[in-house]
Amino acid sequence: MKKILILFCFVCLFSTTGRSQTVPAKYRELLDNILMHMPAKEPSNDLISFAKSMIGIPYRYASSNPSIGFDCSGFVSYVFKNFGISTPRSSSEFSIAGVPVKLENIKVGDVLVFTGTNPRIRRVGHVGIVSSIEGDTIQFIHATSGKAHGVTITKFNAYYKSRFMKAVSML
Repeated sequence: MKKILILFCFVCLFSTTGRSQTVPAKYRELLDNILMHMPAKEPSNDLISFAKSMIGIPYRYASSNPSIGFDCSGFVSYVFKNFGISTPRSSSEFSIAGVPVKLENIKVGDVLVFTGTNPRIRRVGHVGIVSSIEGDTIQFIHATSGKAHGVTITKFNAYYKSRFMKAVSML
C-alpha cells in the first residue's frame, strides 16, 4: 500500500513535467502529508525480525553457528553481524561495549546484560536483545540454556530484573 501511495505521488508530481518546473502546491502538500504520517523505518525492526527467524534454534555452548545452535553471546553477535555491526563475542565483554543506556531509556534493539544464573554473583554471564516494549512490559530475545533450551523470547520479569546489570546500545 505504501508503495502504491508513493508511486501515485510521484506520478502526480511529475505529470506537470513540460508545463512547469515547479510542483503544484496541492501535490506537494499531499506528498508532505503522506510522508509525515508514514512510520520511519527503524533498523531495529529488521534486526528483530531477523532474530525472531531463529526462534527455536537450540542452545549450544560456545557456538555462534545457526546450523548447530547458539549460546547467548553467539546469538547476539550473529544477529548484529548480519547487519554489519561488530559486537563482542563473549557476554562479559558487553559490559564495556556499546553506549550505556539507562533502563528507562532502552529501545528495541538494545542489548540487556545480565549476571549468570545466580543473581548474587554480580559477574556478567548472559545477554539478550530487547525485542519489544509495550507500556511497562519489556521482552527480549536470547539463546538460553534454561527451560526453552534455545532461542526464545522472554519477559523481563522479576527473575531477570534481579540479574540485570546494564543495557547498552550497539546501533
